[in-house]
Amino acid sequence: MQLIKDKQVIQDNWVYILDETPLDADYIIVPLVRWQQERDQLSKVKHLGLRLESDAVLEDIVDNLSHFQLVELFIPVFTDGRAFTHARLLRSRYGFTSDIRVSGDFMRDQVFYLNRVGVSSFELNDQDNAQQVIQSMGDFSVDSQESVA
Repeated sequence: MQLIKDKQVIQDNWVYILDETPLDADYIIVPLVRWQQERDQLSKVKHLGLRLESDAVLEDIVDNLSHFQLVELFIPVFTDGRAFTHARLLRSRYGFTSDIRVSGDFMRDQVFYLNRVGVSSFELNDQDNAQQVIQSMGDFSVDSQESVA
């Protein structure tokens, strides 16, 4: 899959590690359940990311944000807008300054708005054209709302 970070196509070094899979990569992303079960072991990992599903409660992880270099917000279906709220809150309320990534079922038309609420990287679906997605981040020249990006 292609990855856009800070409006550039980059190589993705991060690996999503499922619940029982051994931790044998340098850059790992774990689901919230695994973080909650193995916090002591995982907090020693140098490059750690956390994957949050849309129904995650951010207040449950706020005290642990310093452990993560990446928070991945998984969008199960493009009509689920909770990732927008999570990104905005992570940036503005909780002061998370590291990478916020979205993955899953989002549309190119949503990228501009996701970027404005603080998303810094996008894991594209195979059918997406990375250059077109990057161009869409500049679709609008006038803003009616404040941005956290």
